[in-house]
Amino acid sequence: MVWGAALVYAGLVTLLFYDGLKHMVKGWGSEDYSYCYLVPLVIAYMIWEKREAWRRFPAEVSVCGFGLLLTGIAFFWMGELGGEYLTLYLGAWLVLLGLVWIHAGGARFRQILFPLLMIPAMFPLPSFLHDRLSLKLKLLSSQLGVEIMQWAGISAYREGNVIDLGFTQLQVVDACSGLRYLFPIVILGLLLAWFFRAPFWKRGLLVLSTLPLIVLTNSARIAATGLLYEPFGSQVAEGFFHDFSGWLIFMVTLAMLLLEMWLLSLPGRRKISPGKEISGLQRGGSLFLKTPPGRQKIALALAALLLLLTWGLSRGIEFREKVPVIKPLAQFPLNLGPWRGEFQVMEQIFVDALDLSDYFIIDYENDKGQKINFYTAYYESQRKGESIHSPASCLTGGGWVFQNVVETELEIDGYGPISVNRVFMVKNGVRQLVYYWFPQRGRNLTNAYQLKIYVFWDSLTKQRTDGALVRLITPLAEFEEADRADFRLRQFMAEALPLLDQFLPGADR
Repeated sequence: MVWGAALVYAGLVTLLFYDGLKHMVKGWGSEDYSYCYLVPLVIAYMIWEKREAWRRFPAEVSVCGFGLLLTGIAFFWMGELGGEYLTLYLGAWLVLLGLVWIHAGGARFRQILFPLLMIPAMFPLPSFLHDRLSLKLKLLSSQLGVEIMQWAGISAYREGNVIDLGFTQLQVVDACSGLRYLFPIVILGLLLAWFFRAPFWKRGLLVLSTLPLIVLTNSARIAATGLLYEPFGSQVAEGFFHDFSGWLIFMVTLAMLLLEMWLLSLPGRRKISPGKEISGLQRGGSLFLKTPPGRQKIALALAALLLLLTWGLSRGIEFREKVPVIKPLAQFPLNLGPWRGEFQVMEQIFVDALDLSDYFIIDYENDKGQKINFYTAYYESQRKGESIHSPASCLTGGGWVFQNVVETELEIDGYGPISVNRVFMVKNGVRQLVYYWFPQRGRNLTNAYQLKIYVFWDSLTKQRTDGALVRLITPLAEFEEADRADFRLRQFMAEALPLLDQFLPGADR
């Protein structure tokens, strides 16, 4: 019965979440998530460690598990219709938790709850979350690294993620953000807490301390690179030394966590003996008691039916229809008032990666030599892996550092108010002002969370998930004030936006 139910559930969960699971494993190929291959083995070992405790409780059918199962199915629909893989991962996890709870009962479920709660550690983050977290870690690590160098007597100045040492400049790139060490260290902290026989608050403190420790050790790594750069040259920032220093901060952090465990165990040292732990478990019920097979079969049939119906609905009903642009974007005018434009062509490899339906990139210039890059991408239907890519991910991936990112409402002459993201970005001394927003079926949205919510809702209520990204970039002259660039973009928008509305479908298409 047990193995038969496991095989049935494995097949149904794989069938329902196949796209999400496939994408998750593909994400493990990234250097930032290569540790994920080990997480299932760690979880399996932790569950195996609990096998005796598990057997000391009766197997009971728990109706509460159906609550988690239904919540997981709801997450499946949010991820499937909203086009977000992380929501699908969470849905698969909640479904798994629900199925275990249904057939094991509350007492058994609690014995392996901690290992099951570690499953999300193998979920790659969406690009917009990954890039935002990486950027924050880069800025924080570089700031602390500069302070350490200044404390050591080195003249260092930071602008964004670029550290100026006078004789050279160091750029703190994504690989140096510490993100690829953050999650493995947090998992390591959870494992140490699992084996640490101490009160809950001490184990919680141990896990929480992993976050400042990884930032501190990574900042020390950046500072060491700056200190050693002058005597040893660029080799300290690349190649073997770079890789070795990454391994070293992991080992140093581990040593600091072990030291912290030792210190926490000194006052009021208290251990839980295996005998006492077992006796507590024995109060839960007799050994190897089981629920009558009939109840388990009924629970199996109901849960399997829910999963099968969900899969059938997801494959049998089309919740999206493709809505083309009103006019091809290639017909957008090149002459806008004082501005004269020239179409640019994106390489096909990038067009394929972005999964867009239509786009234009036009470089405009006025008679004063001022320039504006105007980019619009349109998606007839947004699906998993085929949704709008925010400039917050694409531009930062190209080395640009975002500064002063704010959502603002602009009043455009002859057009009206519009909410946009205003970004001041720099790279190697070049400054640019960026406006971007997302026209979505009659709405102008400004962040990725809004995008996912409305894609989900409109796929249910309107069978539409079409949408666009609009981005404007203007470079700033050497001593030009940002206010002048703002004025330039607003004047351009007054010319361009009324025309753009003739190309993009609105609320009524």
